[in-house]
Amino acid sequence: MTTPTLLEVQGLVKHFPLKKDVFGRGGGVVRAVDGVSFDVMKGETLGIVGESGCGKSTTARLLMQLLQADQGEMIFDGAGVNTRALSLKEFRRQVQMVFQDSYASLNPRLTMEDSIAFAPQVHGLPREVSLARAHDLLERVGLDPKRFAERYPHELSGGQRQRVNIARALALQPRLVILDEAVSALDKSVEAQVLNLLMDLKQAMGLTYVFISHDLNVVRYMCDRVMVMYLGQVVEMGPSEAIFENPRHPYTQALLRSIPSMDPEHRTETPPLAGDPPNPINPPSGCRFHPRCAQARPECAQQVPLLRGDAEAHPVACLLYPTSHPA
Repeated sequence: MTTPTLLEVQGLVKHFPLKKDVFGRGGGVVRAVDGVSFDVMKGETLGIVGESGCGKSTTARLLMQLLQADQGEMIFDGAGVNTRALSLKEFRRQVQMVFQDSYASLNPRLTMEDSIAFAPQVHGLPREVSLARAHDLLERVGLDPKRFAERYPHELSGGQRQRVNIARALALQPRLVILDEAVSALDKSVEAQVLNLLMDLKQAMGLTYVFISHDLNVVRYMCDRVMVMYLGQVVEMGPSEAIFENPRHPYTQALLRSIPSMDPEHRTETPPLAGDPPNPINPPSGCRFHPRCAQARPECAQQVPLLRGDAEAHPVACLLYPTSHPA
């Protein structure tokens, strides 16, 4: 039995224009997200990984409609987003986001209970009902409402603030939660507690997650499927174990080799990947990874590889695999 699709993303594009200087130089666009397509299945955790600047966070903001896409379409549970079938207000009730900076995400002038109760009130719930829901959610995320409901953000630790942000994201009883580096600013002991909390909440509330992180060990622990991005494009996607045990794209292989090993017999003595990512204003022709790829061939600079799957549902955008050659 196949799992139904909750969110379908088709051809998402976001370019940021650059201003010219007084002499008319410069201009162009930053190709932050350049034709990204993927599906999120109901009840799964989809991980998105890649180097800084690959477009992970921009993709998250496009999914949340915090940025307006230049091109592309999103279909949520069979209905087009921001159309008559599904208004932006209703979409945002069902899709919520937890950001990386736990302090900047909270209004310093609102208490914890008011921060959590704010969105339900905007969507029409009476204040008493909203506050009761806020207290219940504080309890769910491990914070005693009697101690924390009337505190302000500066009175909480980073881990406690992130728990409040998670509670606030759940206040509208969403179906999809986007977690953008939600645990990367926490120390490891607190990070483990928050990750376990997220797993428990997903099970208890029937949630679906899009989990963005640079920590590949966390992604392997949390995610059912993984999407690898490079310079605004998807280069590989597949089940978590398939990605970690049998990475196909040279970029994915380099990312996994960069994971620190606890075994002194397996020290990393040479960098798995040399150089910085190319300029997104003027990306390389053909495969965007070819200038840094040890397996690059002459045709890699000419042909654009397409993300195509196989019998194992493990698609990769690389000319080393026949299924990725353009038609």
